[in-house]
Amino acid sequence: MTDIRNISHELGSLSRYQADYLEIHLEESSSSRISYRGREMDSVDKATSSGGNVRALVGGGWGFASFNSFDNLNARIDQAIQQASFINGEKIQLAQIQPVIDTVPAHIIENPSTIPLAEKKSLLDRYNNIIWNTSGMKTSNINYGDSSRRVIFINSIGSHIEQERYDITLRLTAIATKENDVQQVGLSAGSLGDFSKIRHLDHDIEEMSQRAVQMLSAPHVKGGEYTVVLDPILAGVFVHEAFGHLSESDFVYEDDRMREIMTLGKEFGSKDLNIVDSGLDPGLRGSFKYDDEGVPSTRTYLIHEGKLVGDFIPGKPLLKWGKNLQGMPELSITAIHQLSV
Repeated sequence: MTDIRNISHELGSLSRYQADYLEIHLEESSSSRISYRGREMDSVDKATSSGGNVRALVGGGWGFASFNSFDNLNARIDQAIQQASFINGEKIQLAQIQPVIDTVPAHIIENPSTIPLAEKKSLLDRYNNIIWNTSGMKTSNINYGDSSRRVIFINSIGSHIEQERYDITLRLTAIATKENDVQQVGLSAGSLGDFSKIRHLDHDIEEMSQRAVQMLSAPHVKGGEYTVVLDPILAGVFVHEAFGHLSESDFVYEDDRMREIMTLGKEFGSKDLNIVDSGLDPGLRGSFKYDDEGVPSTRTYLIHEGKLVGDFIPGKPLLKWGKNLQGMPELSITAIHQLSV
């Protein structure tokens, strides 16, 4: 594969181009995927790719160009600038952020890219056999994936950030049936750069499969209102789906009704309710040091003591928005990465 590190240095300073703002992403990645449907392996593949994109701001317009070849990048930059210049509109003022020069290596414990595909398949065969050794099983699904990415971000204010990331995911589902009743139980595991996290799940998968069968005999819950206790992971999932997607900036921007609902200061719960968006917690798959625009990760309150606050809490300093959120409605946040409830 092409060494994007050399290409990024060859580009030099982007401030020489005639644009109010310019940024480039260069990326190279590799991945492997294995999936099972029922007793049989359904698909297996291994791939590598490289490419990137350019985004340019001129006056009141944005231009964008993507590429999967690094030949003649200057032409791609000119293309994005030209596209931006075609758009007439009110001049866009970006939030002020400091340029960053940094290299962020991946935290690797057991590198998935060095493990042969045959060894990964052998592990998943074992897991699939555990599921099917459970009496009463109807079908199952297993999806494994790993990827390695190196991304370099450069902009016209002087940032040059190289970030490397390894990601491993494993999702298993056991599905049991009895007459017209169908029950399924899932198990998910993953890590950043540590394949060993999915090596010893035999007992967990056996429990998952047995639970799917046991649920066929569980009493049916009558519809109604109940007090429930959620474990932290499930609570985070509910908050992500019910509140996280609700507060994505493009969703709020395009829907007048949502702008009425998502008003700063609106009460969403009791004073015991706090929801935090953070990419700072090390070792978690939603964590990162810099986002896709070169802005350092932060810890942001979304709901504080039951009230919608965005990133503002009375008595605490007001944090600045990332630049792509400038000029957005009263509440503007990106998609939630991790939640502490």
